[in-house]
Amino acid sequence: MKARRNKKQIPSFRKLIKTSKVKLENKLKNKQFKQQSTLKKYRKEQRKLRQAVKDAVSKKPIPLENPKEKRPGKRIEREEEEEALPLDMMDEDDLQLMKDLGQRASFLTRDLSSSEPVHAKKRKHERIIDKYEKIPRTLQTAPEKELIHLLPIKDESGIIPQTREKPVTDSNKDEEDQEEERELEEEITEDPIQELTIEEHLIERKKKLQEKKMHIAALASAILSDPESNIKKLKELRSMLMEQDPDVAVTVRKLVIVSLMELFKDITPSYKIRPLTEAEKSTKTRKETQKLREFEEGLVSQYKFYLENLEQMVKDWKQRKLKKSNVVSLKAYKGLAEVAVKSLCELLVALPHFNFHNNIIVLIVPLMNDVSKSISEMCCEAVKKLFKQDKLGQASLGVIKVISGFVKGRNYEVRPEMLKTFLCLRIKEVEVKKDTEDINKPKKFMTFKEKRKSLSRMQRKWKKAEEKLERELREAEASESAEKKLKLHTETLNIVFVTYFRILKKAQRSPLLPAVLEGLAKFAHLINVEFFDDLLVVLHTLIESGDLSYQESLHCVQTAFHILSGQGDVLNIDPMKFYTHLYKTLFKLHAGATNEGVEIVLQCLDVMLTKRRKQVSQQRALAFIKRLCTLALHVLPNSSIGILATTRILMHTFPKTDLLLDSESQGSGVFLPELEEPEYCNAQNTALWELHALRRHYHPIVQRFAAHLIAGAPSEGSGALKPELSRRSAAELFEAYSMAEMTFNPPVESSNPKIKGKVLQGDSFLNEDLNQLIKRYSSEVATELPLDFTKYLKTSLH
Repeated sequence: MKARRNKKQIPSFRKLIKTSKVKLENKLKNKQFKQQSTLKKYRKEQRKLRQAVKDAVSKKPIPLENPKEKRPGKRIEREEEEEALPLDMMDEDDLQLMKDLGQRASFLTRDLSSSEPVHAKKRKHERIIDKYEKIPRTLQTAPEKELIHLLPIKDESGIIPQTREKPVTDSNKDEEDQEEERELEEEITEDPIQELTIEEHLIERKKKLQEKKMHIAALASAILSDPESNIKKLKELRSMLMEQDPDVAVTVRKLVIVSLMELFKDITPSYKIRPLTEAEKSTKTRKETQKLREFEEGLVSQYKFYLENLEQMVKDWKQRKLKKSNVVSLKAYKGLAEVAVKSLCELLVALPHFNFHNNIIVLIVPLMNDVSKSISEMCCEAVKKLFKQDKLGQASLGVIKVISGFVKGRNYEVRPEMLKTFLCLRIKEVEVKKDTEDINKPKKFMTFKEKRKSLSRMQRKWKKAEEKLERELREAEASESAEKKLKLHTETLNIVFVTYFRILKKAQRSPLLPAVLEGLAKFAHLINVEFFDDLLVVLHTLIESGDLSYQESLHCVQTAFHILSGQGDVLNIDPMKFYTHLYKTLFKLHAGATNEGVEIVLQCLDVMLTKRRKQVSQQRALAFIKRLCTLALHVLPNSSIGILATTRILMHTFPKTDLLLDSESQGSGVFLPELEEPEYCNAQNTALWELHALRRHYHPIVQRFAAHLIAGAPSEGSGALKPELSRRSAAELFEAYSMAEMTFNPPVESSNPKIKGKVLQGDSFLNEDLNQLIKRYSSEVATELPLDFTKYLKTSLH
């Protein structure tokens, strides 16, 4: 057991991941130090070897012919030594051997300091101790090494002290190492690279980029031609995302990102690929099936790696940290991130059925709230597009869940555009009024007893076969059932309303409130009846608080009446306070070029008066008609057309309001236009004199509507409107005659060529008296133009 405990365990992969950055750097430094030390040792050995070779070459062997002439002193010494040797005690064989060796040059030139004896082969029986004793000893007094005391280690046996030798720096060795490094640098130094001019550098870059483009195109066309056979080329193409050439790295990476995105959109199948089970892997299959499996497995793995690369690019841009390679600059990170986000948005919309779609959603949703406006708009548009094309609702549900959690996690401090994407959800066709059991009930088959009572034997046989076939068809049906679709839409709507209600409760002064009110106005008819009372109270409180803008208060009114016009019909609620609020705030509409709020007002009037005609009194209808005609005098032409179209519908809905066209009719009381209560302002005692002023309006469509209403809004006859005007709703007419492009809509056309010529002349036309010009052509054109238009023409020209 102790041996197992003391045995060094191999660290797991998770522990390796958790290893700190400092430890990793220390390991890298130690590795590099070891490599350098081994390299230095190798250099020293090579240098010593070269020096030994040089010494051996430079030495000359001592000649043996005339040794007395050249070195007589040494020869005499040797003779004395020879005389001192006891030759009478040596054997004849040994003496002969010594004489033979003396005649050889190798005997004189051999290095006598070597430990290996000459007669090594003959003396194999010598002991190891004798051999060791013959080695010459070098007595060197080594200096005492200093010790560094480290922290002790506690073991089962007790405390074990730890020490380490203090490293001693040798100045001579350092000098030698520096000399070696200088020599190596001199050897390695090559000819300096010639610097290119800017023009040559650009030409070289263009050439490299063209080569890379051709390579990308070749790989992409090969994959498209036969995806199953060339699926491995996806890896080669994806490896170009790590392009290291700093001249073309950014451009090549962008091209590869877009190319891979288009490739995945084209070769991805229309189903989700699931991993194979162990049983499926072990079974033998045909070549075609095995090839298809390999293709699917390779496609899923490469698609996963591609998404990881895109995610890493976005993270690099967010962190704004340069990598060690330093191939891509910090400025280029944003361009790469934008291309990566655009590719993710395209895949989000194009492949909602394929693998890793939820991972893409998790990446895209936080970017909807990004500081960069371009990236935020890109992601919001992609989500809107996904909502509009999602018929079943599976992908929409996934996005809604992530957005709701993100908004809650950020404490409702997000961009309003995130919640405005909810308006694009396709939940109009769901009938929430009915129970889920009543919608698309599953067909019940007859029991055996019922068949036996009502059917004959042959009929029972046919019935059994028919039911079996119907079950098989139902199982094989590819389209999703309406029941599943209803469940998905119901769950999606619940999450949307939970998000809306949280903001109404906790963040009433948040900039998200207009988007919430707009969403409630759209989906109010789908809200559960149980929440109606509380929701109306909250909306009224918001209006009375005075913290809302005019447009936000209109959204509150619109939401309240959408609730009451749907399932709220069964409730006995009088929304008089909402009628009063809209009546008194109608004159606060913006009359300038922005036209803010007019379209919402038209929608509110349609829901409040037309669709609730049975709950609206005649006094209330008269007051609103009078106020709308007064308002039409102060706004732009397209707004006047929409308001007059609404007045026409109200006169058709409430026929008794035609008494406003009679100036001689009298009633009790006096009309009080400043009163804020529409029920008590005595609108029956006034007349619609504003229509006569509008009849002289410079806009031809406003003239026609005013004349039509003065005639009593007839459906037939000379006073009736043309079908293109009468069949359109007020909101459609408001959009059709918009002046957002700062042009007269419809454009003014003249049938007289003389006026056309005068207009084309420019300065001569402006210098001429306009009154004389109108008088000159009064018989042809001027009679058709109202006085207001001539004033408008004068002011615009001068």
